[in-house]
Amino acid sequence: MFIPRARDDEFFLLDNAIASYAESLSGFLGSESWFSEDKKKINAVYYFETMEAVRTFARFPTHQEAKEKYAQWYDGYQVVISEVQATYGDGKMDHITR
Repeated sequence: MFIPRARDDEFFLLDNAIASYAESLSGFLGSESWFSEDKKKINAVYYFETMEAVRTFARFPTHQEAKEKYAQWYDGYQVVISEVQATYGDGKMDHITR
């Protein structure tokens, strides 16, 4: 989750490289983004089958570079790593975890 500031060409270049890398990993399930109601916060979620895939993703050099430069583009951020225990619904809405 992050509070965006002005994002430039470098941000989008790194962001696209990170997303492409995530998609290339064995164990990648998908991703989605959400905005807070006031549009001041963005939540970018990546889903992986295993913690090893998460660790591989976190070690990606371009991801590390972007993390080092975060203050250029974010007023703040928070990372949450969690495990999905269950999902459910009425079957009318697809989701990555189903």
